Amino acid sequence: MSEQTVTPEEDQAPVAPEAPVAPEAPVAPEEAVAPEEAVATAAPAPHPVPEGAPPLPDAPPVMAVAADAAPRPPRRALRAVARWTAAALAFGVLGTGTAFGIASLERTDVPGLATEGDGRWDYPELALPALPAGSPRPFSPGNPAEIHHADLRELLLPAPAGAKPDKKLTGGWISTETFLDAYREQDRRSVAQLLKDAAPRHIAARGWTMPDGTTSRIYLVRFNSTAFASRMIDDLNVGSSAGTPLARTDTTDLDPAWGSANDIENLSSFVFTEQAPFGAEHVRQAYTLAGDTVALVVHERPGKREAARIPFQQTLVLQNQLLA
Repeated sequence: MSEQTVTPEEDQAPVAPEAPVAPEAPVAPEEAVAPEEAVATAAPAPHPVPEGAPPLPDAPPVMAVAADAAPRPPRRALRAVARWTAAALAFGVLGTGTAFGIASLERTDVPGLATEGDGRWDYPELALPALPAGSPRPFSPGNPAEIHHADLRELLLPAPAGAKPDKKLTGGWISTETFLDAYREQDRRSVAQLLKDAAPRHIAARGWTMPDGTTSRIYLVRFNSTAFASRMIDDLNVGSSAGTPLARTDTTDLDPAWGSANDIENLSSFVFTEQAPFGAEHVRQAYTLAGDTVALVVHERPGKREAARIPFQQTLVLQNQLLA
């Protein structure tokens, strides 16, 4: 489970129009003044002109202004206000666009807010296989015997991304002898007798190895009826204990991390983990009784580190969903 990073587009901030200039206040027509009188009154007293200097030009006329007219603000100040207003609008629009962009991203897309993954494997999208014409699903009302009519090989969980396929367990049919390799050598004869008595119809398996060294193996064993499948679980002594030990296991107990919330309706899962101190590898295993089929899921990791819990539970849940 790839995420795409949404990059917010740069918003183009509109430029605020230049602030309008206040019109000149009209001159109050209080009294009509003759132009000659205005010039005579406002003109300063003439100074003597030095001898030989060019004559002074005539003084420009002085325009009379009403006493109550407000002074017009300087045009430079108005332009400054317009520029600051446009800048404020631009920063406001840009800030809003950035906030929207961050809000629309996933948490892991934003630097500083990324959360560490929980270790799940990247499985492909799952789909139930097609059934033969007229055949019901195993736990539908029209199938009280809980028989899986789909091809057992198509009910195997596919390998996740980055996995290296097992050359023996390729997702096809396997022999009884290959299935017995999952158990300790000293117990294989007794398990072989159980399989002979129960007479399974088919056994399919798939395996792979992940980059961290964890090996995953899934076995599906289909019997002629639910009674034979249930008997196989009982004869292996699976229940409160892991029953017949698997190869390369020591002390295996019920896994307390598996809760009833992980169970799927109509299926019964028995989940175990090898307890410390363990040998050269750590093993997690689970049996699932699904109608006429028994599933065995095994995760094994070499070294002194345990096989990761979350990928194991993820694998088991997904496999159970295909069987349900």
